[in-house]
Amino acid sequence: MDIRNIAIIAHVDHGKTTLTDALMRQTGAAKEGVSMDSNKLEQERGITIYSKNAAVVWHDTKINIIDTPGHADFGSEVERVLRAIDCVLLVVDAQEGPMPQTRFVLKKSLELGLKPIVIINKIDKPAADPHKCEVQVLELFLELGATDEQANFPIVYANGRAGIAVKKLSDLNDSKDLPNRQAGLTPLLETILEHVPPASTSEAEGKPLRLQPFNLGYDNFLGRLAVCRVYEGVVSKSQNVFIKKPGQSARSGKLTKIFTFSGLERVEAESAVAGDIVLVAGLPDIDIGETISGAADAAALPAIAVDEPTIKLNFLVNNSPFAGREGKFVTSRQIRERLERELEINVGLRIDFSAMDNFVVCGRGELHIAILLETMRREGYEMQVSQPQVITKEIDGVKVEPFEEAVINAPAEYQGSIIERLSQRGMILQNMHLSGKTVRIIMEGPTRGLLGYRNQFMIDTKGEGILSSHFIGFRPFTGEIKKRQTGSMISMTAGKALGYSLWNLQERGTLYIGPNIEVYVGMVIGNTAKGDEMEVNPTKGKTLSNTRSKSSDEAIMLTPPIELTIERGLEIMAGDEYLEITPKSTRLRKQQNIK
Repeated sequence: MDIRNIAIIAHVDHGKTTLTDALMRQTGAAKEGVSMDSNKLEQERGITIYSKNAAVVWHDTKINIIDTPGHADFGSEVERVLRAIDCVLLVVDAQEGPMPQTRFVLKKSLELGLKPIVIINKIDKPAADPHKCEVQVLELFLELGATDEQANFPIVYANGRAGIAVKKLSDLNDSKDLPNRQAGLTPLLETILEHVPPASTSEAEGKPLRLQPFNLGYDNFLGRLAVCRVYEGVVSKSQNVFIKKPGQSARSGKLTKIFTFSGLERVEAESAVAGDIVLVAGLPDIDIGETISGAADAAALPAIAVDEPTIKLNFLVNNSPFAGREGKFVTSRQIRERLERELEINVGLRIDFSAMDNFVVCGRGELHIAILLETMRREGYEMQVSQPQVITKEIDGVKVEPFEEAVINAPAEYQGSIIERLSQRGMILQNMHLSGKTVRIIMEGPTRGLLGYRNQFMIDTKGEGILSSHFIGFRPFTGEIKKRQTGSMISMTAGKALGYSLWNLQERGTLYIGPNIEVYVGMVIGNTAKGDEMEVNPTKGKTLSNTRSKSSDEAIMLTPPIELTIERGLEIMAGDEYLEITPKSTRLRKQQNIK
C-alpha cells in the first residue's frame, strides 16, 4: 500500500482540526462527533494544543495526517512535526488571509524544502474574499523566499465545517455552495494523491533500519512511547535496536510493541515499512530527535532543532496562609518530579532545577505556561509562580531581548487607543490597512511590551478585536517600559470578606473577589484606579445602632468582580507579587506579607 505523510498547518482558528475531522468522516476513519481535539482543555478553549496523529485510507493509499497547533506559543509542536512529513496543507481563512502564525509555519516549511498545498478555507463566510486571499498568500510565499517550484502551489477552496471542497471557484454557484454535495472533500483528497510524493520506495525499504521520534507519549502499562517516522528499512516487534544522537556513542535497546494508526486509533502491528509513522514502546530513555537504528554504526539523522523560549518565571512551593488546603501534591519534590515528566514531552520548555526551593521555567509565551499550570492544577498540584519576565542575553557584548510582530484586527474606531497604548509599550507601527469598517494594524516591538496587554486590549476594543503575535528574533534592548497603570488593593486582615466593606472599596478600583470569600493578610483583592498600593480591610462590617436613618439603611449595590484566571493573573500581577494556584482557587498575594 502506498503511503503519504502530510501535516495540516495554519494560524489559530483557521479551521485545521475541523477540516481534518471532515476528512476522517468522509473516508470512514471516524464517526460523526469524533474530533482530533480530544483533550479536555482543547475542547474548552476551542484550540489545538498538542499535535496528534491520524490515518485515513483513500484509493488504496494510506494518508498519515498530523494535526498541529495554530497558536504561536505552541510553535515547537509544529517545528518537530515538519521534519517527519513530506508535504504540508497550509490552511488560510478566506476572510482573514495570512496571519502571524501562517507566516511562522510557512517559513519553517519552506526552509525544509517542502512544497505546500494551499487550502483557502471558510469560503462560506459573508465577508470571504478568496481571490484577495490567494494574492496575499502568493505575496507571502515570495516574501519568504520560496523557490519557483514552491510558489507554484496547487490551491483548493474549502468549507471545512460543511465538508466540501473544489479546485476552481467556478465550480461554486452564487450561493457559495456545491451544486453536487456528494463530492464532499474528494477534490482535496485527489490533490493530496497528485501532489504529495510517496513516503517510501523499495530502495529505502531494503536499507538498514533508521527511524526518528518527533513526539512522545506515556502509557501506564507500556511506559514511554515514541511517535516515529520510519525513514529506512523495516521495523519489527521485539527487535534489538541502537539509539544515538549526533556526536554521542550509541546505546542499545529493544522494541517491545509497535503500533500503527488507523483513524484516531492505534493498532498493534508486527512490523512497519519505511515511510510509515509508528508508535514504539520499550525504550524508557528515548528522546525527541534521536535516531533509532538497526546497526550500531548507522549514521545518525539530523537532530530536530526548536526555537528558544522567550519568557521565564519561578515555580515555588505555595507558602501562603491557605497553603495545603486544596492541593494533593504540594511539596517541592512532587512539583519537581511533575516538571521533569513535562520536559519529556514538551520540547518548547526549559527548566533550571539548580535551586532546591524554586524552579526557573522558560517557555514560549504566557499561554504556553498557563496551559502547563492549568494541567497541573487539574492533576491536584498546588504552587505559586512569580511574574513572567522576558529572557535577555548578550550577543557580541550587546544586550538583546526577544521581539515580536503583532497583527491586530479591530473596528476602525478603536485604532487610536490601540496604537497609543502599544506605542507606550515600545511597539512601532509598521503598516495599517483599512477594509470597510475593520482595520488591520501591524506593529513590531519587544515581547515585554505585549506581556500583560491582552486583557487591556479586550477592554479597549470591547471584545471585538483580535490580537495575534509571533516571535521574530532577538534585537537590542530598548530600555524601561512602564506598563502597569494601576496599583494593588491589599488585605490587611484575615477573615471573610463582607459585602458592606466591598461596597465601599469598589469605588477605589476593580475587585477580584466577591462577598463571603476568605482572605488573608497580604492577599491582593483588587486594583486601585490611581495606581497607588492601598491596604484595606475587606472584613469590616456595618456598625449597627438603635437609631434608624435613611442614609444608614441605603441598599448595597455590588459590581460583579473580575474572575481571576491563570492567564489574567499572569498578565496583571506586579513584580513583587505571586500568583497562588490551587486545584480550586487562583489568588494574587504579595511576596512579603504586610505588617
